[in-house]
Amino acid sequence: MATLQVQSVHLAFADRDILSDIAFTLTEKSRSALAGGNGSGKSTLLKVISNQMVSDSASISSTKNMRISYLPQSDIVFEEGTVYDEVEKGYQRFDAVLQEKREIEAKLAHSTENENTYPLLVRLGEMEEMLLDEGYFSRKELIEQILAGLGFSKADMTRQCLEFSGGYQMRIALAKVLVEQPTIMLLDEPTNYLDIEARYWLKNYLKVFEGGVMIVSHDQNFLDDTVNEVFELFNGKLTRYSGNYTKYLQQRELEIAQMEAAFKLQQEQLEKTEQFIEKFRYKATKSKQVQSRIKQMEKIQIVEVPSHLKQLTFTFPPAPHSGNDVVIVDHLQKNYGEQSIFNDLSFLLNKGDRLAVTGKNGAGKSTLLRMLCGEDSSYTGTIRLGSGVTIGYFAQDTEKTLNPSLSVLEEISSIAATADQPKLRNYLGSFLFSGDDVFKSVSVLSGGERSRLALLKILLHPVNLLILDEPTNHLDINAKQMLLQALKQYDGTMVFVSHDSYFIEHIATKILYLTEDNPPEFFDGDYSYFSYKLEQKEKVEEKAKQSKESGEPFEARLPALSYKETNKLRNRLTNLKRQSDNLLDAQHTLSKRLKEVTHLMSLVENYSDAKKITTLVDQKEKLETELEESENQWLTLFEEMEQLEASLA
Repeated sequence: MATLQVQSVHLAFADRDILSDIAFTLTEKSRSALAGGNGSGKSTLLKVISNQMVSDSASISSTKNMRISYLPQSDIVFEEGTVYDEVEKGYQRFDAVLQEKREIEAKLAHSTENENTYPLLVRLGEMEEMLLDEGYFSRKELIEQILAGLGFSKADMTRQCLEFSGGYQMRIALAKVLVEQPTIMLLDEPTNYLDIEARYWLKNYLKVFEGGVMIVSHDQNFLDDTVNEVFELFNGKLTRYSGNYTKYLQQRELEIAQMEAAFKLQQEQLEKTEQFIEKFRYKATKSKQVQSRIKQMEKIQIVEVPSHLKQLTFTFPPAPHSGNDVVIVDHLQKNYGEQSIFNDLSFLLNKGDRLAVTGKNGAGKSTLLRMLCGEDSSYTGTIRLGSGVTIGYFAQDTEKTLNPSLSVLEEISSIAATADQPKLRNYLGSFLFSGDDVFKSVSVLSGGERSRLALLKILLHPVNLLILDEPTNHLDINAKQMLLQALKQYDGTMVFVSHDSYFIEHIATKILYLTEDNPPEFFDGDYSYFSYKLEQKEKVEEKAKQSKESGEPFEARLPALSYKETNKLRNRLTNLKRQSDNLLDAQHTLSKRLKEVTHLMSLVENYSDAKKITTLVDQKEKLETELEESENQWLTLFEEMEQLEASLA
């Protein structure tokens, strides 16, 4: 088994140990998550493993011919060449073999009859077989499959890379890594720029990927479905936990409860020791005991709870009163030039509804939110707000509304209610602004920090309709959990765009699913059905690939069934099987009775008695008719069962 062994990794920046004696093992079967707080060194560790960064010291060894591919979190820009050509560079691992193949072919072309070309032919055959086994000759199909799964259209594949946004540039980079088919993939936030459909596709792709994976991600559902071990990086140390991310959190909850108890006990002991030192510091008779306790305090290692697992809390101000009908959308139509975004869209949001808007990028999600909050009035149809409705709107570029001359704390103080002023430091801590970070100038904040600050400003303002566009962007899992709990307790109405399936599953009471090619679909409080639909969509694509390989026309296949249709058919099949069993039991009884009557008819005392034989003949005919009807009925059931089983296969 291909194995990567990482040992004794050390890396320090100034006086801070980022990585301290890191050791772990990955194999071609590994499904690992790398967890830790912001700034804990997760990206740094991936860069060290992939030789993108040099550590102070390290011992890294791997089995022969192991290939490691690394996807960074951001800052990849492709300028020259088409999307297809750039992704095809993932096959550059075959360049040396292809060069040797061309050289052998040239030698064979110029060889004479007297030359011994057998060794060259053997070597050429070996290379052809290797290229075939490694999928080089079918690379076009794989590249197109991966690009389609990540949201690129056929037309996109021949477009220049420089035409695409930063998010799609990262998708190109991800496609290139997947095409490389490495022994081990190191993926740093691979879902950051993916819509919900592409996330489902990537999750399913990783399930069948034959190599090992280590993933950094803030998408809890994605990790739960793709990993079976978690490595936590905290204070430069690495600890392994078996199981998926949710199981890791459960294990850490128990440990943190113990740590918090130990911390409380330690603080009590420290307080008593400090009191003793202060009380007897200047008494000569106690100097020995004082010095002993000072040395004890110097040796104590302070218990510390990992920042990314601290229980963060945030509560919304009460929502002002509003009428029951909060948003009424009637026959909404929206076009960009000749492109139709919405055509006759209608829906009603009642007080307390939580509508998740999700789907492919470019399908109109952010556009709908801008229209709902009144920032975009270029449409036909009606959008009407109910009585007393007040809106809090968070857009993806809301950070532009921040005042760069203020500090973080001043920016929040400017809009917070008087009752919230004492809690502002706690609120800022919940949004990952801790310690002296609150005194930073807004002008020096990163894009992610500005986005978090803008989100907090909106959430602190009392409103009864929250409209949030990607509110979980730039939040780690713990901060997302805090926001999720706060939104659960929020007593107003909400419309939000998200691609985070865990967030949607635990918040939404309704889901609006938007795609470019199909009409909008509503799912009332049934996330399992919505999730099932996306899973089935990927299965249809997989069947399409299989039918292509087998030569079977895909158009002839039945479309995938919906969740409700599948349940209905399964219930019908169960009912038919029960009816079938009853009919077979009845047929057995009829056959047995028919044999008895036939036997009675063969007896001398019966067939010589005209009255008896007439009665027996009538009974036999009746039994035969009943048996024939039962058999015909069973045959009809059997044929329907066969069709249902084929549909559900």
